[in-house]
Amino acid sequence: MDRLRAFEVFATVVAKGSFTKAADALDTSPANVTRYVNELEGHLSTRLLNRSSRRLSLTESGTALYERCRSILDDVAEAEAIAGSTTLNPRGKLRINAGVTFGIKHLSPLWPRFMKMYPEIELDIDLIDRVVDMVEEGYDLAIRVSQAMNPANLIAKKLATSRNLVCAAPAYLKAHGTPKQPRDLADHACLGFSYAATGDEWHFTDRTGAAQRVRVNCAFHTNNGETLRAAALAGHGIIRPAAFLVGEDIRAGRLVRLLPDHDISDTDLLALYPSRRHVSAKVRVMVDFLGDAFKGTPPWDRDLLPYRG
Repeated sequence: MDRLRAFEVFATVVAKGSFTKAADALDTSPANVTRYVNELEGHLSTRLLNRSSRRLSLTESGTALYERCRSILDDVAEAEAIAGSTTLNPRGKLRINAGVTFGIKHLSPLWPRFMKMYPEIELDIDLIDRVVDMVEEGYDLAIRVSQAMNPANLIAKKLATSRNLVCAAPAYLKAHGTPKQPRDLADHACLGFSYAATGDEWHFTDRTGAAQRVRVNCAFHTNNGETLRAAALAGHGIIRPAAFLVGEDIRAGRLVRLLPDHDISDTDLLALYPSRRHVSAKVRVMVDFLGDAFKGTPPWDRDLLPYRG
């Protein structure tokens, strides 16, 4: 069995939704398409497609294989283009994972411009706050805002940074007072982010370089940045967010920055992709595009620079 041809036939059947339409697209017979799919299922010892008189549907195994087939076929097409031409037009499906809040606020406005620049790239954007296994889940690229080290099997390119800061709504501060030192936070209501690298222990550095660690009391936790922001805006407590989430609120006075003389480590905006000797053209142009979009001082950090320097 020609496995590459079998992958192509199978992917075309899924994309077209029928054996007959796939045969037309591949300029072959429906019987030949059926034979390739049957041989592929036999080779893998699993059913890939549920067949009925009205429609086809993927099994769980078929869904997993289809995503990998698309990636394999795109890589083959790109390799052929590299061999046949010194100029390569990036093409194919590009699966990207990003956090929900950052993806909506700062990435969504960029996609139309990218799509216009690279019309042959098909974007597939998943916004998920949890850290995904890129290789296992079939992502080409992940955009993460994190203080944690990236996994060893991934390449990381830093696109930008985001200040981390402490803030609260004016209504909360009027009712409960304003903390003057990090240790004062222990007597306040704080709101926690579930994926914070240090949990409910908040780390600071003062002007002398001395480190301070404060265990805060969080009666509220969430794994979503917008939910955290909404709770703070409603006056429920103090938060320690990245500036990309609340920069506009601070500039507008909806939130007040606290403890400005105490620094918190920056959060990096990273582009992560699997470590391969050859980085696909579609990944490369996306990383370059995002690096250009966020170069210099990113908009969320404007007027919020830390005391150092």
